[in-house]
Amino acid sequence: MEFRLLGAVSVATESGELPLGPAKRRSLLAALLLRPNRPVPVDQLTATLWDHEPPPRARSVIQGHVSRLRVLFAGADAEMFGVELVTQGTSYVLRMPESLLDAHRFEELVTLARGQRAPADAVAMYQEALSLWQGPALSGTYPSPPLQAAAHALDELRLASVEMLAGAYARLGEHNRAAAVLRAEAEAHPLRESLAAALMRELQRAGRRSEALDWFHRTRRLLADELGVDPGRELADAYGVALRGEDDDAGAAAPAAAAPAPVPAHGAPTAPVADTVDLLPRMPRGFHGRAGELTDLSRAAAGEAPVCLVTGPAGVGKTALVVHWAHRNRAAFPGGLLYADLRGFSDTGEPTHLEVLREFLLALGVAPRRIPESANGASALYRSLAADRQLLVVLDNARGSEQVRELLPGGTRCVTVVTSRYRLRGLIASDAARPVPVDVLEPDDSTALLAAVLGKERVLAEAVGARRLVELCGGLPLALRVAAARLADQPDWSLRAMSTELADESRRLTLLDVEDTGVRAALRLTVRRLPDDVAHHFAHLGRHPGTHVDRFTAAALAGTDPDTAEAALDRLTAAHLVTRTAPGRWTLHDLVRLYARDLDAGPDALIRVLDHSVATALAAADAAEPGDESCFTLPADFRPPHAIRTFADRDEAMEWYAAERDDLMLAAAAADAAGLPGRTWRIVLGLWPQMVWRVLDGWTPLLHKALEAARAESDARAESRVLALLGWVLTEEGRTEEALVHLEAAPVIAARAGDRRGEATALINLSLAQAALGSPEEAAEGCVQAAHLAREAGDRHTERLALHHLARHQLDTRQWQSALDTSVAALDIESSPKAPATSRVLLLTAGGEALIGMGDEAEGIRRLEGAASEAEASGYDEGAVRALGALLRVSADVGLRARYDTAMVRLAERT
Repeated sequence: MEFRLLGAVSVATESGELPLGPAKRRSLLAALLLRPNRPVPVDQLTATLWDHEPPPRARSVIQGHVSRLRVLFAGADAEMFGVELVTQGTSYVLRMPESLLDAHRFEELVTLARGQRAPADAVAMYQEALSLWQGPALSGTYPSPPLQAAAHALDELRLASVEMLAGAYARLGEHNRAAAVLRAEAEAHPLRESLAAALMRELQRAGRRSEALDWFHRTRRLLADELGVDPGRELADAYGVALRGEDDDAGAAAPAAAAPAPVPAHGAPTAPVADTVDLLPRMPRGFHGRAGELTDLSRAAAGEAPVCLVTGPAGVGKTALVVHWAHRNRAAFPGGLLYADLRGFSDTGEPTHLEVLREFLLALGVAPRRIPESANGASALYRSLAADRQLLVVLDNARGSEQVRELLPGGTRCVTVVTSRYRLRGLIASDAARPVPVDVLEPDDSTALLAAVLGKERVLAEAVGARRLVELCGGLPLALRVAAARLADQPDWSLRAMSTELADESRRLTLLDVEDTGVRAALRLTVRRLPDDVAHHFAHLGRHPGTHVDRFTAAALAGTDPDTAEAALDRLTAAHLVTRTAPGRWTLHDLVRLYARDLDAGPDALIRVLDHSVATALAAADAAEPGDESCFTLPADFRPPHAIRTFADRDEAMEWYAAERDDLMLAAAAADAAGLPGRTWRIVLGLWPQMVWRVLDGWTPLLHKALEAARAESDARAESRVLALLGWVLTEEGRTEEALVHLEAAPVIAARAGDRRGEATALINLSLAQAALGSPEEAAEGCVQAAHLAREAGDRHTERLALHHLARHQLDTRQWQSALDTSVAALDIESSPKAPATSRVLLLTAGGEALIGMGDEAEGIRRLEGAASEAEASGYDEGAVRALGALLRVSADVGLRARYDTAMVRLAERT
């Protein structure tokens, strides 16, 4: 039988733990076990079970718990072990051999360990004593003051034993094992200075000075933030020892570096003679790749007093890169290596210039009493000491240029490396800082980073899963390390399973956070530093359904104007929250986009950006294919943006379509998901010039979505126009029978809606399917009807288009004179001054082919030559191919063949 207080309060027997029941009963047992074989008054038990006013029947409740414990003990044959719970007046006594109590055995073992002369024997006893602990003392009890005080006393005894175990390891010379024991407790009790000091000493003795220094700074910040105090004497002494690289075992006198420097006549201390100063953090583990960035940093560090500016987004590994580079190049800086975390993006607040300078001066051997009290004085002394040294100064996590300038050493042989999430253009301007940008890792380096944490075997065994994981982490080292940490903690979890979890965008950022480290935490610190108007724009970028924005899109999202939006985008670029991918075009890393999406942006951002997409697509369509009428009207509840992009000509509009196609498709999908059918079909229909340009690019699913949206809105005019476009695309794809169903319905629905222009267009598209199915005469009749409808509606553009297709159908049936007459009549129709040359090229080609068919080869060739030249001059490759192909049917000219081949190559590249 065993009674346990060192963890959850429990009673272990051969048949298992006794079911002690509620926390109050466990608390009563704990109070009795804390005073075994001694009477514990009922009043004391009452104070243990209730820390405020006890209930009226408290004594009865205690009696009930005692009775239940007696029943449990009897069932476990406690009397055989000498255990008995008895009443003694107004008290209870738990009679028992104290050897049955884990707390008693723990204290006995610790006492024995202290008396051992051989360190190895002491280690064995301390380990046995500490193995009795199963968690925090008195777990599962009611948190009354008496029990909390007792638990604290037991925990203090355990921590003292841990420190003594580490001391025993140290006497054996096993400093790494001593540090490992201390680190676990120092992480759990970060404000216990004796643990931190002991850990620092063991790290120093183990040759891990940079880790010792790291631990001091971590503890110092916590003491300042949590308690508002500076480190005590013990911790400060350990820091001094680590800073100077000493071994304090013998308690020898401080070496020359710690002694006050001699003071010359002018009063400034001269540089003391000391070992190389080294404040660098430890060498980063699992560092991979970055060969190009390391080379760039070495180049930037060349020359006289260079300032290197390493910039990149949160979590990209700027600090790891710089510290790795600094360790590799430490021999180049015999004057010392200084490091300061400026905490520009930290919850703990930034250090003052004087705090950083004081640390640097102490490292350079200046006695504490000789450090000036003013920042200006300390800065002057720092620069004078650095003047003749070959120093490396690393200023990590800078928020702004002004935070850095006072810390620049100024010596001609000094190199300063600054890291920041901002571009710090002011530092470039004032101190000729040399930028070294750091971006996300390439896939191979990302995979290598995973392998460094998880092991090569595990990563190679799941190569596909590893690649998918790298892709979902976007090559961001911080995200990769967090994902690897989760996998390392769960060795049975496959990389594929982790990738499946990360694929859920709603959970991705949560999975990429562990404790106080992760992507979300890093981004929060960056965003918190933004001005309010810039943060406003950033939050609204998260509502963008696409992947890229321009100044107009960003303005529409945020409800501002393009100039304001562009200024915000510029600030976000400087903060590495957005990336400029082309002039006037920005994007967000996938993880940054997910973070922005969780910010508060208001409910109207999506509507605004969809209406911006609708209006801009309409403007682009009107510029690319100018006619007498826009392809649709704006929604009745349209929310006009402050400004809409304008297009000078067809080329500019088509360039915009090429750049924005994917985002427009995503916008249509977002409109559909949001239940906004009027925006859905308008965005899709606004893409029609690009569909004509790249017809075989799989447009049918998108058009089916637009058709559903038009029908959902009961908009017959929209339905007919989408049907006509869908039927035309299906015809071009060779799915003519399927196309015919849509094309036959389109003119009927247009007529019912009173849309003569739409009916005419639908009849033209129907004629193409009819011709493809072998009915050119029927196709021609449809074109005649379409031309008549367009003429009645005053739509010269569609009338000319109908006549062009009529001429083509007449050519197919060898009606040469009719085809010539039709093409001439179409050419006589005045078109818009902005109309592209395509219509004229096609009509000239049709006329030329008709003339050749009639036997007038010379005039036919002249017209075809004119058509080909106009097509080539305007970049209309399809028209050039058609005209030159017709010429090659009557001529074997080598020059014509070369022109034809050139146009074909360009057309193939474009489509």
